[in-house]
Amino acid sequence: MIKKPPFRKLRGYAFDPSLSLNLDTAVINNITYKVRWEDKDDPDPERRLKPGPIGEYLEVVDYDPTVDKFYEPVNLDHPYILAQDGLNPSGSNPQFHQQMVYAVAMTTIKNFEAGLGRPVLWSPRQVMMEERTNGNPPEKKRGPDVYVPTLRIYPHAMREANAYYSPQKKALLFGYFSAQPADVTLQMPDALTFTCLSHDIIAHETTHAILDGLHQSYTESSNPDVLAFHEAFADIVALFQHFTFSDVLKNQIAATRGDLASQNLLGKLAQEFGIAIGSYGSLRDAIGSFDKETKTWKPKEPNGDEYRTVMEPHERGSILVAAIFEAFISIYKNRVSDLLRIASNGSGILPQGQLSPDLVSRMATEAGKTAQHVLNMCIRALDYCPPVDITFGDYLRGIITADSDLIEDDNRDYRLAFIDAFRKRGIYPSGIKHLSIESLAYSIPDTFGIQGQINIIVNFLREYRSEILNEKRRSEIFKINRKYIAGQYDDDKPEIYGLHRRLLQKFDNSFDFEKLTGLLFSEGARELGIGVSDAYGNEGGDWPSVSVQSLHLASRVGPDGNQVNQIIVTLVQGAYVSISRNENNEPTITPGKKEGSTRVRGGCTLIFDLDSLQLRYAISKPLLSLEKLNDRIHQLDEGRCSALLQHHQEMRVSQSRFEAYFGMGPSNAHNEPFCFLHTH
Repeated sequence: MIKKPPFRKLRGYAFDPSLSLNLDTAVINNITYKVRWEDKDDPDPERRLKPGPIGEYLEVVDYDPTVDKFYEPVNLDHPYILAQDGLNPSGSNPQFHQQMVYAVAMTTIKNFEAGLGRPVLWSPRQVMMEERTNGNPPEKKRGPDVYVPTLRIYPHAMREANAYYSPQKKALLFGYFSAQPADVTLQMPDALTFTCLSHDIIAHETTHAILDGLHQSYTESSNPDVLAFHEAFADIVALFQHFTFSDVLKNQIAATRGDLASQNLLGKLAQEFGIAIGSYGSLRDAIGSFDKETKTWKPKEPNGDEYRTVMEPHERGSILVAAIFEAFISIYKNRVSDLLRIASNGSGILPQGQLSPDLVSRMATEAGKTAQHVLNMCIRALDYCPPVDITFGDYLRGIITADSDLIEDDNRDYRLAFIDAFRKRGIYPSGIKHLSIESLAYSIPDTFGIQGQINIIVNFLREYRSEILNEKRRSEIFKINRKYIAGQYDDDKPEIYGLHRRLLQKFDNSFDFEKLTGLLFSEGARELGIGVSDAYGNEGGDWPSVSVQSLHLASRVGPDGNQVNQIIVTLVQGAYVSISRNENNEPTITPGKKEGSTRVRGGCTLIFDLDSLQLRYAISKPLLSLEKLNDRIHQLDEGRCSALLQHHQEMRVSQSRFEAYFGMGPSNAHNEPFCFLHTH
């Protein structure tokens, strides 16, 4: 019997079409992607590959509204296409464009699943329902989330210099436009530039979609870092995927003589797009920038002030990208130091001339391994972050904790490299006494006083584990997750009900659990501006609403073979407040939903060991004041409310058009934040 192949080979660009027109880079730009094999005859209808391509994860719809035309969908199972590893790269063939977006998006999904230790799920579609109570006018309430099987990709969605992920459409929309280069020697004026042919842009937008599926609240600009983090993380994934292209990696190692901190293709993003919109180089560069006056490339040198002064999301995000890339460079240099000593007879200074092909190959192997480790660290950290209001400091703590959890012996000092790179840019997490691995890594919480509440969750997780453990189909995983989050009664298991209702059982002593999570779990919701739960119908009283935002089972394997199996629960709670300043310019917080009020969110990530069901971590962004909880008083965290006020004031002062349209507030639920953000 002939075995099914593990992957499908598809030709494409390592960067974008412009590099295939350059003598120095043409030989490395045309590559072959290896993507997960999807079969047209798969017995599972959800996993069959159809023309488009349409598969388990993606649905390419090639409609061009500017000419009102559907382009014929590519059939990747056509024998001629199979025989030549996909269509030949072409800027003028729409079917190749379809192949290119499919290959890069599937590659990005594969990297995420390796880091997360579970299948990727797209963010669900939210449905609003009208509900009448006691003859009152109908009220709109959020209905059950709807499963989104595939992310739609439109390769020719618009004729403009833009590409974005649409949270509302659950789709990636790519534009094309006529180039207007600042220098005609760099690109032909008016040449059509297709964003769907750029590896970096496709990977960037796919990452936005995956991140939205993991943390839906990360699109709310509650502090200067949130939107910047979305942009930075998308760039990080696109950058480190460059290092999976072995021929490109060897070429750049040879060209830079192993110095990846110098100007090279691997650290650049969207070269063709950047030139086409009038820049002299790539759209963004992790390690340097082009000086318009001298027309030369200069390396970036951190001065420690950028994090306090730069607020525009892309520019602020570039600070995080530079920190991650510097950490990578430091680790890479450490890994190849012995090779350089051998090649230089101990001097560390390589002789003049081309490097030995064997040395280039060995250095490329080390660079590739390092890049994959760093990318996995960055992806794993997403599960160790608070579900709302993320900061760069929170992310650093997530990186350190996730890596410490999986890899005990950091013998190559990966974690120190990250800490050092963040320190150089003045990025420090809040809530720690000093900068060290031990302080940055979250500690295992003491559950002695809240064992009753923890047991409620543990009993729930025990049932959840038995049902989810061996499930592989994404649709079934979503269905099980939804049942265990919201609750579902049926004849087979009438005792099963969701975590949401179990959390709202009347705890005998909720204060310690509230200190752990920073959220309200006892009566008194209305006076704090927190929504009231209807889980108990008319008998619900004044019990708070708590959203179980996500429920995940993750199984990760470290480079040393160590395996960590976990269940991750994220809880989110919001309060409406009006924030103003009195005559002494001191903030005044007034809870309650009314015109002009702002919603402040708190959240907590609870990570349980799958086997023992012991609570490993509680990573909280408190909505309540922890200090007041020590005195058994329920009060909103005024520090976070004040920070939100300051952030909104700074947005108004800077007259950010993005924030004017897409700032926080209940009326902004149906916006397209990435469309506007990527246009400016």
